[in-house]
Amino acid sequence: MNVVIFYSLPEIMLMLLAAIIIDWLLGDPRWLPHPVIIIGRWISYWEKQLLDSALQMKHQIQHGGQHSRQNHTQHSHSRQHQRRNGIALMLMITLSSFSITWGLIAIADAIHPWLGYALNTWLISTTIAIKGLKAAAIQVYEPLRNGLIAEARKYTAYIVGRDTDELDEQELARATIETVAENTVDAVVSPLFFALLGAAPLAMLYRATNTLDSMVGYRNERYLHFGWASARMDDVLNWIPARLTGLLLILVSTVYRPTSASGAWKAMITFAHKHPSPNSGIPEAAVAGSLGIELGGTNYYGGIVSERARLGWPHRKIRQEDIIHTVRLLYGVSYFIVGGLLCGIVGWLL
Repeated sequence: MNVVIFYSLPEIMLMLLAAIIIDWLLGDPRWLPHPVIIIGRWISYWEKQLLDSALQMKHQIQHGGQHSRQNHTQHSHSRQHQRRNGIALMLMITLSSFSITWGLIAIADAIHPWLGYALNTWLISTTIAIKGLKAAAIQVYEPLRNGLIAEARKYTAYIVGRDTDELDEQELARATIETVAENTVDAVVSPLFFALLGAAPLAMLYRATNTLDSMVGYRNERYLHFGWASARMDDVLNWIPARLTGLLLILVSTVYRPTSASGAWKAMITFAHKHPSPNSGIPEAAVAGSLGIELGGTNYYGGIVSERARLGWPHRKIRQEDIIHTVRLLYGVSYFIVGGLLCGIVGWLL
């Protein structure tokens, strides 16, 4: 049962508006329990239960010394076993996140409708991270501005998976810009999009999927098959929001200088498809084109080189100030969303 049946669209828009304002003002206070942390713990527990058994089967096959054809068949069974367990993990985490959220809101709503509104609003606010993204970016920008490269590397390592020990100022800024651009989808537009469709339960289902992708959705030996379902589900859920984000970034670039709306549009249609993700390339290319810089390039993960598609045109070198411009683009996206919600609410009232 979808919780949308209990709330009209204007009511949901009001809750979204309040959730954004809460996030602008408070972010994620450490003294409040955060649902995403709980989801992450569930994933860690069940990953150990479901993946370790599949990897144990693979280890036994590798050291069993079977005939080559039989060995190949058993390897295939091992891959299928990992994929089935990965699908089970994805379904269990996403459906339980939706169901528990729906149940809590149903209880709150039964006690008093305003308690249901309040719980819905707070839970939606936990699925977005506008203030948190800004804080993470500023933690890198401030040391860079003061010439503290070692400290900037430390804080960059908190928000990216790549090696940061050898990154210079330009590469640290690039890593931060790419993270903020990508998470404008994952931590802002996507959860709000699903909240609009299904209030907090659907927003929490999305956040669970995104958390799964960030924890098990890697294309490495450990997660290639086990994380397949989580990664594909995240791709599917982000498909529409990523493209909405690209359009919003273009709109923001029409009113915020020194950005370029035409540059954002041209870069998005020229480079986005080159990114390995069907979605992440859209906001990254839009930000690159908007600022007149080039994102992507050579990254290192555990000492292993990874060449990412280059997005945008290098009209100039990346500067530390581009971190601030990207944060302002992020906030601009949230302002346009708020504007759209206000227009919808006023139209309903009239």
